[in-house]
Amino acid sequence: MSEVDQLKTGRVGSVKIIGRKLLQSEFFVLYLTIFYLLVLFPFIPRVFSPYNLKNVLSNTWPLLVIAIGQTFFLITAGIDLSQTSIMALSSIMGAIIMTSEVDPTLFSKSPVWGILLSVKGGLFSGSPLALPVGLLVMLVIGVLIGLMNGFSVARLRMPPFIVTLVSQMLFSAVAIWLSKSENIRHLPESFSQLGRGGIGPIAYSLIVAVIIAVAAHLLMSKTLYGRRLYATGINPRAARISGVPTAKIIIAAYAISGFCAAVGSILYSARLEQGRPTLGSTLLLDIIGANVIGGVSLAGGKGKVLWTVFGVIFFIFLSNTLNLLNLKFFYIDIVKGLVILLAAILDVTRSRVVLRYSGGRA
Repeated sequence: MSEVDQLKTGRVGSVKIIGRKLLQSEFFVLYLTIFYLLVLFPFIPRVFSPYNLKNVLSNTWPLLVIAIGQTFFLITAGIDLSQTSIMALSSIMGAIIMTSEVDPTLFSKSPVWGILLSVKGGLFSGSPLALPVGLLVMLVIGVLIGLMNGFSVARLRMPPFIVTLVSQMLFSAVAIWLSKSENIRHLPESFSQLGRGGIGPIAYSLIVAVIIAVAAHLLMSKTLYGRRLYATGINPRAARISGVPTAKIIIAAYAISGFCAAVGSILYSARLEQGRPTLGSTLLLDIIGANVIGGVSLAGGKGKVLWTVFGVIFFIFLSNTLNLLNLKFFYIDIVKGLVILLAAILDVTRSRVVLRYSGGRA
């Protein structure tokens, strides 16, 4: 072999090694995001403008909280389609508790009129307890729906897809029924501050997202529950034979997913300054897509909070840049769908690379 051929072979080998290391890296999606933005920068330079970055970050934190809840469930090899309905119902119920004024013309036919709603507003209208009670109601709704879903899957042996699909349809309809398809406004200023206020330059939504992310990371990586969660996702039958209470693990994962959906509902509702019966109706693709892009496996047993963070960042910038390109909504959905498909294919490729170079076989 000539010296030139040796150099070419060496370069090809180096490129392969670098490519393999990139695929195996936990920061692969972050590198991909940076590359994607650099490629698009000449076409849409305003993507890095202060206003656009502020808008991107304000959309990142609520979605991250909800996506983290989905991560728990995806690790168990399931999928939670009910998160968006939890968002809608908790948003409406929280607003019903906290609102200080409603229009009788719009809400007099609501099933809760005269019970939780009146001309004077909600049940705790004008009370200092409006905010804490409203937040508590929203969180309890999320956890209860999550527990109901978890019980149906773990104890009644119902398919997760069917259970969460029915929950999505049922509770979305309940939210619309309770509010008669109307948004509920006139919420306390203290509640609105949760969505647009902060401590200095640090937004409250960022603080909440960081707390949720750190807590989820510690729960997954440092606790017995976390180890059992992964074991349940990898092989539930083997985990059960080994003494892992898989039913309890799955029910807890559903409860966590519901809780995170409710927290996301709080952040979105506060930002919008209203309870909305259709809140989250267009977010399901983003929630699942961010996890898949981040590397959380749909087959279960694989996922990290850090991966979800990177996936959310990529997906938010993807949506943002597609909007900046003034594409029609159906083109945006097509691109998102293709990206999720490519991410799923890439996940399989990365898994095979890891197996091949760690002594296993693909």
